Amino acid sequence: MFEAGKFVQSFPEYGAERQGAPMKAFNRVSDGPIRKRCGVQNPDVVAIIDPTLLEAVRPSEGCTENTVYLINTPESPEAVKSKLGLPQGARVITIDATKITLEEFGQNRPNAPMLGTFAHVFSEVPIESFVEHFSRKMKNLPEKILEANKRAIKRGYEEVLIG
Repeated sequence: MFEAGKFVQSFPEYGAERQGAPMKAFNRVSDGPIRKRCGVQNPDVVAIIDPTLLEAVRPSEGCTENTVYLINTPESPEAVKSKLGLPQGARVITIDATKITLEEFGQNRPNAPMLGTFAHVFSEVPIESFVEHFSRKMKNLPEKILEANKRAIKRGYEEVLIG
């Protein structure tokens, strides 16, 4: 995003500090400088990487009718809408990122395919920019791992279900 001319800010928010506890991370992306330094109360995009959180937290809290939901789950967007009580018009994008990483790495590390899924939200930034940025940032990874991540990012873009 940064290389695509966007301004970016990110920060985590931890609750109970124990391993496995749900946590939130916020990102802001803008065409201009970002001056806010607070949590995001009304998100434009909600990404859920751990599908068990669909039932453990309230991911639609503070959201508007224009919020886009990116969910790591094998379920359909319609099933997720029903589970979260979202209106039929809500934009939900699902991806089985866990399956992708198990196939690509042999481990459950869904971040790379989720990055590819984000390209559907930032349609003015081509998927190749996401892959190139990742490649530059992670250039010290072993070649085999880097290539698996690049494939996972592309699959995260290609294998989504949009509803």
